[in-house]
Amino acid sequence: MQHPIIAPSVLSADFANLQKEIEMVNSSEADWIHVDIMDGVFVPNISIGFPVVKAIKKYATKILDVHLMIVNPERYIEEFKNAGAGILSVHIEASNHLHRTIHAIKEAGMKAGVAVNPHTSVQLLKDVIKDIDVVCLMGVNPGFGGQKFIQNTFTKCTELKELITSQKSSCLIEIDGGVNDKTALQLLKCGADVLVAGNYVFSSSDPKRIISELKSLSVDTQNA
Repeated sequence: MQHPIIAPSVLSADFANLQKEIEMVNSSEADWIHVDIMDGVFVPNISIGFPVVKAIKKYATKILDVHLMIVNPERYIEEFKNAGAGILSVHIEASNHLHRTIHAIKEAGMKAGVAVNPHTSVQLLKDVIKDIDVVCLMGVNPGFGGQKFIQNTFTKCTELKELITSQKSSCLIEIDGGVNDKTALQLLKCGADVLVAGNYVFSSSDPKRIISELKSLSVDTQNA
């Protein structure tokens, strides 16, 4: 049995009490802390920048999983490394030279992730799938938390898992958007390894319980 990696997204946290929220995640069964960076250009929203990432890192005991929803992400690789990112994901749609960017992230000492929007085919990753540490499949259109899950994500996750297996890649599949008690187990059955949960965790009256419930989910990988 394999249990998922759980990465609560601080996009849905209470920013007026950010230290308290990070300490809650630290004391939970979560594995990573997911940090969404939005520039108002690649997506129609603006979130946070380097000072807030550094503040999160100051208190976090979990790996910072930083998701760049920005144009020209390659310009900021070193800055996000210095801010505390352990994993850095760029969007395939925002990177003109994806292979170069992936390797620049690794050379900076981070795990390299590639995020994929709902309309983008996972087959576009075929030539770089062995170089990627994490593929972040968007279960919603990026830009805002709390959106309705796009059902085709299940099919895309299965297709991506088949691609990873056929190419003998060790890449993890991360799902960002719409993860909750109705979608999580089916996503794991489709091959997901990492579940990002924002609104589902932080809007709960007992976030640590929600994280624990997600972490306790499992599938039989031999018979999945």
